[in-house]
Amino acid sequence: MLLTITTTHEPADELGYLLAKHPDRVHRAELGFGTATVCFPEVGPARTTAALIVDVDPVGLVRRAAGVSGATPDGFSLGQHVNDRPYSASSLLSVAISRCLGSALGGRSRERPELAETPIPLELGVPAVRDADDLAAALFEPLGWTVERTPVGPVHAALSLRGTHRLAEALSQVYVLLPVLDDTKHYPVGADEAEKLLRSGGDWLAGHPERELITRRYLRYRRRLTSPLLETLGIAEDQEVPATPLRELRRDAVLAQLRRAGAHRVLDLGCGDGALLAELVKDIGFTEIVGVDASSGSLTRAERRLRLDELAPSARERLTLLHGALTYADQRLAGYDAAVLMEVIEHVDEPRLPALTASVFGTAAPTTVLVTTPNREYNVRYPDLPAGAFRHSDHRFEWDRARFAAWCSATAQEYGYRVEQLGIGEHDAALGSPTQLAVFSKGVAA
Repeated sequence: MLLTITTTHEPADELGYLLAKHPDRVHRAELGFGTATVCFPEVGPARTTAALIVDVDPVGLVRRAAGVSGATPDGFSLGQHVNDRPYSASSLLSVAISRCLGSALGGRSRERPELAETPIPLELGVPAVRDADDLAAALFEPLGWTVERTPVGPVHAALSLRGTHRLAEALSQVYVLLPVLDDTKHYPVGADEAEKLLRSGGDWLAGHPERELITRRYLRYRRRLTSPLLETLGIAEDQEVPATPLRELRRDAVLAQLRRAGAHRVLDLGCGDGALLAELVKDIGFTEIVGVDASSGSLTRAERRLRLDELAPSARERLTLLHGALTYADQRLAGYDAAVLMEVIEHVDEPRLPALTASVFGTAAPTTVLVTTPNREYNVRYPDLPAGAFRHSDHRFEWDRARFAAWCSATAQEYGYRVEQLGIGEHDAALGSPTQLAVFSKGVAA
């Protein structure tokens, strides 16, 4: 990750005083996720540039996160190692700004206090930010920046910001808005983050036309944090909260369909941390329960959730956890009454989906298959979800009702199933329900 700061305010080499860094030296700091370096690639009275370089250790970042929470941040183990964090600006760069340029961020300069209070011409450069929706202009232009954006891939862009600002004000804006662009954070978000946002936002956040979006993204959509802060910023929120979370409605709908089908031997495919398994174990009508996941970390978390070592022998005998990839044929999964793919298919790359379909419907071939997946049409009902964005960072696709229906119909026809499509959650006459449920069945119709 890289942030460059350039000024043409003469004498420009006084930028070193503002940053509290000697231009002739290389300054390094060890961070919890890598190393930060501050240097001056260009020094002169007419133009000076400082560079903050952050070398991220992705493996160390994962280990640090696991040490704090016992799990990878989003439950997608491989995705924590293979990602854009080594080069795409994010909250990691914001942490480096705070650690390495803290006095400048706070508006302090022992040698040039009057210059710290003076707006000066600045150019800030960030070679890679996540900006698939061209949000950078909407965030920075209202603050007086001229934004030049150069695409560097499907979802990334290089940014150049030009304007006349106090350096502290400029750094505070970048400090807040880089995590907003990235729309994720590498550390837990609590009440201190709300206080930090209000403090760092200073005088500019309250008047920003995108203050609601900034607040929600910066605080990772934590309603208990966003609501009071938005009220402080003059934005009233609708306080109505659904009586039952969608994940519970989804789980209950799946359980109801399993009981309706008379299933006793059940596969939970892509079982994750065992939320559904925990409910299946409580019902003695499910005589054999198998959880399968490609992530060993998820299976470990499932073991903890289920407290396998504390289960009664009669319950423990009914439950098995298997490590396996659903895109490969697995004879261990053949012959069961029912299989559940609850919020699983959207995590698979679409070119690999036929392999999963063949494995589940062809090789395993249970009598009943239940599939749930998000309804993309309903996403417009989520005010915190940007247009075109998916509900989860690991979703490879989200289908509308027509696309899901086409897949269900083709799958049922190819593998000899009947299929019924249902909705889960609050139904909208135009958009449908937030979750789509397909019930595939074989045998004599009820």
